[in-house]
Amino acid sequence: MYIVNSTFMVPEEKAEEVIGIYRNRSKWVDRADGFLSFQLLQNQKRPGELVVHMEWASREQYLNWARSEQFKQIHELEKKYPDQELASIIPKVSQYKVVAE
Repeated sequence: MYIVNSTFMVPEEKAEEVIGIYRNRSKWVDRADGFLSFQLLQNQKRPGELVVHMEWASREQYLNWARSEQFKQIHELEKKYPDQELASIIPKVSQYKVVAE
């Protein structure tokens, strides 16, 4: 299994707006080969810190998704979001290979 976390900070007053966006996400990734699960996590001590947590069957399948046309389309839409403060946020991406369960 392969885990990808994208951590980003938003102003606390905009956290609920961003959470709403993710609750209504396109779910294109859900149909990608090797995709297992998606969660949006919120830090309880710092509500403006959010983490997109995705689980994949393999690194190769994640990379296939990250190189796909749908991935590019989703991220182009993010750049066009009306709130430019939110649109300009660059997440810190961490990738993990599961080595024990």
